[in-house]
Amino acid sequence: MLPRVKIDFRNGALGSITPSADCVAGLIATATAVSTTFVLGHAYILYKLDDLASLGVTAENNACLYNAVQQFYDEAGDGAELWIMGAPNTVKPSEILDKDNATFTYAKNLIQLANGRIRMMTVAYAPASGYEPTITDGLDSDVWTAALKAQALAEWATNSLFAPLFVVIAGRSYSNDNITNLKDLTTLEYNRVGILIGDVTSGSDGAAVGLLLGKIAACPVQRHIGRVKDGALKILNAYIDDKDPSVANVETIFNKGYITFRTFTGKSGYFFADDCLATEVIDDFRSIARRRTIDKAYRIVYATMLEHINDELPITESGTPVAAMVKSWEADVQTNVVNQMTSQGELGNDPNDPNDLGVKVFIDHTQNIVSTNRLEMTVQVKPFGYSKYIDVELGFITISTED
Repeated sequence: MLPRVKIDFRNGALGSITPSADCVAGLIATATAVSTTFVLGHAYILYKLDDLASLGVTAENNACLYNAVQQFYDEAGDGAELWIMGAPNTVKPSEILDKDNATFTYAKNLIQLANGRIRMMTVAYAPASGYEPTITDGLDSDVWTAALKAQALAEWATNSLFAPLFVVIAGRSYSNDNITNLKDLTTLEYNRVGILIGDVTSGSDGAAVGLLLGKIAACPVQRHIGRVKDGALKILNAYIDDKDPSVANVETIFNKGYITFRTFTGKSGYFFADDCLATEVIDDFRSIARRRTIDKAYRIVYATMLEHINDELPITESGTPVAAMVKSWEADVQTNVVNQMTSQGELGNDPNDPNDLGVKVFIDHTQNIVSTNRLEMTVQVKPFGYSKYIDVELGFITISTED
């Protein structure tokens, strides 16, 4: 070979994203084992759709898993961290998500194997041929059991592993003809569970949970997934049961607290109507954006204060901590939140007020820590507001005829 200079074009860089732990997702899908390269119940990490090839997973041998992963990366882009696990089609989503089920420990295991990195999770389920759902409150009855189990799973991850997350569930077996019987999610208290109605294929019994997870992963924590400025979803078609969202009863589905698709007059493509979780309207954490915001703050505060466990605190004669020391701890938390959130544009602080850092930290230095060995503190972060409703008064300018 003659002496030469060889230059290879590196493709895909423009479509990639900067990996962020804020966007780490978990997906458990109905699947079939592939020799020794892909074993059901084992955890695998992906960073792009092509990573499935090394596992031997294809659209032909594992359609449910492959399609969900493809939807995820179509929205999230290469580089997003996705933990996957396969489960047989005999195991329902409610069993997959049940942290107390000794036989099926898929979701709990995946969270633990990821060492708490997973911030959001979903189940892509394709039941065995001949499966006949029992319809309750407008959906497959297993959806309601799965929602209950998902909330308990997410609370366990938060309280036991200090690794908060939320779960997206497919609103399986939804029918436009049965919309009046659809349960009102605003009567529930599952502020770590969202239910999606809608898919990319007409008449589907499932929902495009991979697409939703990918959209969330593509957004910073404070970003609403329905933000129009970000552009339409990267799909050619969307359906609510067998109807295009432009003619489906989106408003009723939205009013009942579900995540679903919508269109805008004069705008091409499909968008998510909202990012609501299955809880009361007055719940501070009903929005996925606010759920993600507070969960990130939680992780920062936990990591910061963990360093102070069993630390020495100078004490006054009355048994209370020295004010200067607790002030330094307040500063530690505030600095870390500012550096990791406020400076990244993830908190709703007033940019015109240099004193508004988007976070307030308070430790009462008058508490008697000698008697209790307990230090209590308060941390508040400032969320963004969202322009969901824009009212415009439009009229003509009147022209004066006076000289």
